[in-house]
Amino acid sequence: MAVEAEARGEPVEGGGLRRELRFWEAIALSLAIMAPTAAMALNGVGVAGLIGRAVPLAFIFATIGVVFVSYAFWRLSGAYSHAGSVYAFTGVTLGPQIGFFAGWALFGTYLAFTAASTAEAGLFGVDFFQGSGIWNSADWIVIALVAAALIALVAYGDVRRATRALLTIEGISVTLILVLVAIIFVKLIAGTAPGNQGFTADIFSVPPGVSVSTVATAAVFGFLSFAGFEGAAALGEETAEPRRNIPRAVFLAPLSMGIFYFICILAQTLGFGTNEAGVMAFASSSSPLGDLSKTYVGTGLEDAIDLGATISAFASALGTATAGTRVLYAISRDSVPSSPLTRVSARSGAPVGALALVMAVGVAGLIGQRIAGTNAVNAFFYPGTIGVLSLMVAYIATNLGAIKHLFLDAIRRPVWQIVFPVVGIAFLCFTIYKNVHGAAAPYDRFPWYVLAWLVVGGLIILAAPGVAKRVGERLTRELETR
Repeated sequence: MAVEAEARGEPVEGGGLRRELRFWEAIALSLAIMAPTAAMALNGVGVAGLIGRAVPLAFIFATIGVVFVSYAFWRLSGAYSHAGSVYAFTGVTLGPQIGFFAGWALFGTYLAFTAASTAEAGLFGVDFFQGSGIWNSADWIVIALVAAALIALVAYGDVRRATRALLTIEGISVTLILVLVAIIFVKLIAGTAPGNQGFTADIFSVPPGVSVSTVATAAVFGFLSFAGFEGAAALGEETAEPRRNIPRAVFLAPLSMGIFYFICILAQTLGFGTNEAGVMAFASSSSPLGDLSKTYVGTGLEDAIDLGATISAFASALGTATAGTRVLYAISRDSVPSSPLTRVSARSGAPVGALALVMAVGVAGLIGQRIAGTNAVNAFFYPGTIGVLSLMVAYIATNLGAIKHLFLDAIRRPVWQIVFPVVGIAFLCFTIYKNVHGAAAPYDRFPWYVLAWLVVGGLIILAAPGVAKRVGERLTRELETR
C-alpha cells in the first residue's frame, strides 16, 4: 500500500517525499547546481592564465573527464532510486559504513556549495547594482542574506515549483549568454570585431612553453565547472519513472553543459583575441562576459549579463540547498528515525527539518566570512574549493561502488566498460592532487578542513555501530520497494 501511495504522489509513513516530478524538473536540479552562467562568468579566467589561447582545449578534456565520471551515476541511478544519492549508491554496493561516509562527504559538499553560491549571488549582485547605477553602495553580504531568505522560502515550498523556477532561471540567463555569443560570432565572421579579431585554429594548439602537465591542470579547472551534475540523483524518490528519468538527467546534464561551455569559452577566447594582448585581457578580467558585452554590444547587455549571473548563482544555491536537504533527510531517516531532521512538511512535502539546518549553516558561513573580512570573490572560492574536495571523495566512492556492482557482482556488464569508472577514478584522484599539491595559502589549509569533516563522519560510524546496522537494514528495505 505504501508503494501504491507513493506512486500516486501521496505522503507515506506519516509524511514522506512525494513522487511528482518529471524528467525536465529533475534535470533542472543538476543544471542549477552546476550554474552554467556563473561558471562561464568566472571559470575561464584561471584557465586562460595557465594555457593562454588553448582554453577551449582544456574544456574539451574536462568534458571527456566528466563523461567518464558520470558513467557510475548513470548506471547506479538506473538500478536504485533514493533521496540519499551517493549515500544509497555506495551503501548498497560497498556496505552501510561506506555509504554513510560517502553521504557525509556529499552532504558536506552541499553545505559548502550553498554558502559559496549564495556569496556568489552577492558578488554578481554588486556588479549589477553598481553597473546599472541602481545601488552604488551595494554590499555583497546584504544581497547574499536576502538571497538566503528567498532560497529558504522557495525550498520550503512545493519541490515542483522550485525545480521549475530553477529551469526558468537558468534558461533565461543561458539565453542572455547565447545572445552575446551569437553577436561575437557574427562580428568575427563579418570582420567587424573590435581589435580585428577573427576565427583561428590556434585555440586547439598549446602555446610554446606550456607543458602537458599544465594543460592537464587547466582541464581540472574546467572540470570544476561540472561539480554538482549528480544533483538530480537526490530526487530519486520524487521523480516519476526514476530508473529511466534520473539516469537520463545525470548523463545529459554534464554532456549538454559540456557543449555549452565549449561554445561559450570559444566565444570568450576569440572575443578577447588569441594574441598576447587578448590572452592577457582574458586572464586578468574580473568579469569576462561583462567586459565582452560592453565591448561588443554596450552597457545594456553587460547589466543584463550581470543580472543573469546573479540569478544563476541564486539558482545554484537553491539547487544545492534542495539536494543537501534530501541527502541529510535520507541519512537521518535511516540512522536516527526519530530525529527532527526527518520532519517533512505536510503541505509541501519538503524536508523542513533538514532544510532549517542546511540554511542555518549556510548563513552562518556567510556571516562568519564577512566578520573575518573576506571579500565577495573569496567568500565564493573558499567554501567552493572545500566543497569540491569533499565532492571528489563522494565521486570516487560511487565509482568504486559501480565497479563492484557492475563487474564483480551478478550484473556482469561487458568488461570493456570498466574503463569508464577506472578512468573516472584516475581523473578524480588527479583533480584532488592538483588541488592539494603546492596550493598557496589559505587554500593549503582547505584539505585539512575536509579531512576533519570526513574524520567526524568516520568517528560517528565507529562510535555508533548500531547506526550502520540500521542504515543497512533500512537501505535494503527501501530499495527493495522502489
